[in-house]
Amino acid sequence: MATYTEQVGSKLNNLLEKTYDAEKGFKKAAENVENSALKNYFNQKAQERYQFGHELKGEIKSFNQEVDKGGSLIGDAHRAWMDVKKVFSSDNEESMLEEAIRGEKSAVEEYEEVLNETSLPMSTKNILEKQKATITNGLSNIKSLEDLR
Repeated sequence: MATYTEQVGSKLNNLLEKTYDAEKGFKKAAENVENSALKNYFNQKAQERYQFGHELKGEIKSFNQEVDKGGSLIGDAHRAWMDVKKVFSSDNEESMLEEAIRGEKSAVEEYEEVLNETSLPMSTKNILEKQKATITNGLSNIKSLEDLR
């Protein structure tokens, strides 16, 4: 059985921080679009990330590691950029969707990076693989939303 190291705890806390950022970003995107299908999509993704955060926190705590609270400065900057894009973009909904796609692709890469950690306990690996699959499936399904613009 793999051991839960401080390095794994740190990687999971980084992923948790980005999960908080994504949740806040999706909430912000939902506020910035008028299209009801996009608004529903962004709200659903925010709820999904909220659930991911709880799963990650539970896993971190189960191995007696400290849980970092809050989001990152990069996430705050990204949400500010979404606000700027809302003001200056002639096609706001398209730009919000493009930002969401970019963020989801980045999240998949981050999950893959953590999953490559050789000392992941099976429970942690299962959670991360499930969350990554959910994000990947969401990226596959986002094409239908692009047609709504």
